[in-house]
Amino acid sequence: MNKSLMRLAKEALSQKMLEVIAQEFAFSAQASNFKIEFPPDPTMGHLAFACFPLARNLRKAPPQIAKQLASRLLPDAIFARIEAVGPYVNFFFRPDWLAKGLLEAAKQDSFGASEEGKGKRILLEYSSPNTNKPLHLGHGRNNLLGITLARLFVEQGYEVIKANLINDRGIHICKSMLAYQKWGQEQTPEQAGKKGDQLVGDYYVLYDKKLKADPSLEEEARKLLQAWEEGNPQTLALWKKLNQWVYEGFRSTYQRMGVEFDRYYYESETYQGGRKLILEALEKGICQREDNGAVSIDLETDHLGKKILLRGDGTSMYITQDINTTYLKFKDYSPLDACLFVVGNEQDNHFKVLFKVLEHFGFAWANRLEHISYGMITLPEGKMKSREGTVVDLDDLMEEMKNLALLEIDKRGNFNQAPTEIKEATAEAIGQGAIKFFILRSGAAKEIQFNPKESLSFEGQTGPYLQYTHARLSSLLTKAEAKDRQRAQSFTQATSKERIEVQLLLQLAHYADILQLAAKERNPAVLTGWTYELCKLYNKFYYDLPILKAEQEVKLFRLSLTLAVRSVLAKSLRILGIQPLEKM
Repeated sequence: MNKSLMRLAKEALSQKMLEVIAQEFAFSAQASNFKIEFPPDPTMGHLAFACFPLARNLRKAPPQIAKQLASRLLPDAIFARIEAVGPYVNFFFRPDWLAKGLLEAAKQDSFGASEEGKGKRILLEYSSPNTNKPLHLGHGRNNLLGITLARLFVEQGYEVIKANLINDRGIHICKSMLAYQKWGQEQTPEQAGKKGDQLVGDYYVLYDKKLKADPSLEEEARKLLQAWEEGNPQTLALWKKLNQWVYEGFRSTYQRMGVEFDRYYYESETYQGGRKLILEALEKGICQREDNGAVSIDLETDHLGKKILLRGDGTSMYITQDINTTYLKFKDYSPLDACLFVVGNEQDNHFKVLFKVLEHFGFAWANRLEHISYGMITLPEGKMKSREGTVVDLDDLMEEMKNLALLEIDKRGNFNQAPTEIKEATAEAIGQGAIKFFILRSGAAKEIQFNPKESLSFEGQTGPYLQYTHARLSSLLTKAEAKDRQRAQSFTQATSKERIEVQLLLQLAHYADILQLAAKERNPAVLTGWTYELCKLYNKFYYDLPILKAEQEVKLFRLSLTLAVRSVLAKSLRILGIQPLEKM
């Protein structure tokens, strides 16, 4: 659908209101003169026309205008009831109009999709790990925000390039290399019985422990970095070996999470190119040379102070490689309509500086850069620290969540006779759903504390609750007779008009706008909240009304509504990266 049912209804109502205002008040209004909105409670109306903006032009009180307008408006093919309440005119949809416009469309995979982004291209960078340790819980939030936003953009019709910048060089990488060189004894991941990224991470932690007893290790690490930059064959061979182990470990974790990329950038390949761009800006007078030989840029007028872009010895800094990597993105994927960076809020100032530097350098695309900032994620025990080995390994967390889900499954007894692989796969899906929904349900800017047990609850605002609702819908449809299911597929009549049924139809009607808003605000929490409300409404419908035992025509309507809800729920779960389950 190119336009949502709600948008079509608002457009139709807007035109109608223009005509009625002209007839009733002899005033030629513009659509911008008034506002049509969604009341917070559907019992107050499904759409509402606010009369405040018209008061000045018509020189009447808003409640009086509302009363006059309501008296002139008659029910039609779209609206069953129209009434004035204070300064508002409230409109109530006809259930049959909603059913006809939604029940068939909602069962299609394309339901809710838009062509707003058609012909436009977005590059979305997320994950951006260091190759000295495994992915941790913080990376989990980053990856989930990135991949979910990518899916939301695709729903809006954009071409999306999913990019990962691998931080594979620098002093922090040399620390784990040095520790392995000194104490690794040529140990391999296979010998250690660990994933490669976990083994390398162990040596990063070991370096920090040894440093406390021997501060000279810091100078050794710097010398190792110097040897790497000079291309020393032995140093490069060690670097490549350890990095390869880490990449293999990353791939396994990404696959388990359902995270994927179209393009990888490597800091080791991009960090030097920024030097050339900075020296060109120096020649143009955009940058300045400091007394110690460093190159800086004055951003005082932008309230960002002075920023060093190249060290006095000519070596690159963090911002140096980011300048070049961003330049390469626009070179590689031109034309690029937007370049987004999913990075934690501790880098907020860095991206303000980076974007402003590129603007001063004269790149026309600098205004297409956007930092999607997100807050820290912690456990009840407190903040995570990689060097001290207190980070929560993402692999360990996923395994722990799977095991907790297995305990819950065993407690419920629904899989006692199922093959072990089915039970294990179900537990994996529930554990993943718990992690993903818990992390995504909060707006990105919020600091969150991940609670494993709370996230696994089968009740409340959790992933397992959504999966359980999907399983309930599936079970109900399985119990229905095949001929009824078949007829319900194309049944679009509202043969019952219970309030909860109308609320479910309204919830489905908002789906396209919810997807659009979640993409526009770069906020998957918009979708998680809507999906949770859909499940709450359906479960109330399930408990309050008979479905399979209802009169035939009513049964077909309720089965058709169930099919529509299940289809949209499954789609929402897939966008969130959560597996819809048939049984729990």
